Amino acid sequence: MSGSDRPAPPEDWRPTRRRLRGTFLAAAAPVIACLAALCGLTAWATAGAAGTPPRIEIGAARVFLPYADKENTAAFFQISNRGGADDELVSVTSPAVERAMLSRHDSTGTGADTMAMTGPVTVPAGGTVAMSPFGLDVMVRVRARWQVGEGVPFVLHFRRSGPVEVVAFVVRPGS
Repeated sequence: MSGSDRPAPPEDWRPTRRRLRGTFLAAAAPVIACLAALCGLTAWATAGAAGTPPRIEIGAARVFLPYADKENTAAFFQISNRGGADDELVSVTSPAVERAMLSRHDSTGTGADTMAMTGPVTVPAGGTVAMSPFGLDVMVRVRARWQVGEGVPFVLHFRRSGPVEVVAFVVRPGS
């Protein structure tokens, strides 16, 4: 195709005021929409409504001293989430125990309790999960004999925050 084979531009095409205004409006609509969305998101994040990631803190870590030559006992933690998003405790491990499992004790209302292994435990944003012998705990099988006051290392594994290391101190049940 040579330069002479091109069709000639129409003679009547000129950038008229009407054509320029239509082109400007077509280009301005998406630009204005993007600016409005950006301003809205900036205001939302500045106000703190966008949230923050979970910030997990562990307190009151204790583990019961096994009694009567038993191999199983329970560990308890107070888990606080100071962040703006929920997180989940998915598992607990320790080099000092053979096995650690999340469990929950429930009252049947007839003077008996049931205990069952549980799945991940939600730690709500701005909230606290307090483990106790009457609800959620970590059932552990011990490897060696412990003494009252001894520190036992644990690692709590969270879905979003990752692992958190903590030392639980051995206490007598009921203390």
